[in-house]
Amino acid sequence: QVQLVESGGGLVQTGESLRLSCVGSGRTFSLYDMGWFRQFPGKERAFVAGITGDAGSTDYADSVKGRFTISRDNTKKMVYLQMNSLKPEDTAAYFCAAALSLESLKRGRGTYWGQGTQVTVSS
Repeated sequence: QVQLVESGGGLVQTGESLRLSCVGSGRTFSLYDMGWFRQFPGKERAFVAGITGDAGSTDYADSVKGRFTISRDNTKKMVYLQMNSLKPEDTAAYFCAAALSLESLKRGRGTYWGQGTQVTVSS
């Protein structure tokens, strides 16, 4: 079993950057592909970025390509989401998730989920 806890959210202005962190537990952390999702009020969670267990492959939603970067450090059981050039439309609750495949994550089928962290971008 993997437990996930996000941190790093906050209030920033348009154009600024934030780095979200997600710490995992469990000896099998590196076996899981990891993803970041975001949820707008009244909407379902949407895939933002994903990374394979060995960090050899990443994938991004079109809306964040070129601005967001996902990375991981398996020795620390950490996953990061570096968010640059933030826009007001990036305002959402951000969640990290673990799954056995990146394809599952892209379909929103995370096996384990964190509790989320709020990101607010003011104009």
